[in-house]
Amino acid sequence: MNKMIKTLCTVAVLAVMSSAALAKLPAPSDEAKAKAEEAKAKTAWAGKVDAFKLCKAQDAVVAHYKKAAPAKKGAAAASGCTDPGPFVYTPNVPAVSAAPAPAVPASVAVAKKP
Repeated sequence: MNKMIKTLCTVAVLAVMSSAALAKLPAPSDEAKAKAEEAKAKTAWAGKVDAFKLCKAQDAVVAHYKKAAPAKKGAAAASGCTDPGPFVYTPNVPAVSAAPAPAVPASVAVAKKP
């Protein structure tokens, strides 16, 4: 009897959880979409900053190695590090322009009285 109650409770809990998981969520608002786009842009910028810091650290290691090791011929120091600069986000807002009034076709134009 005790085992049957545990099984029944487990099935009931799983049924409730599966129905909650299958519930349809509403579409995100424009504000939420904009916030998500900004977060995506900030994450991409943070990746560029991390790559820049890694490049600078690698350059420092190479400089230390070259200072400690005897000079070899043909070794040129070229740094390909580019600073991404500060984070700047410009949202992609579609330009709203004033559309000209639609032209009235000749067939719809008001006829003049003689």
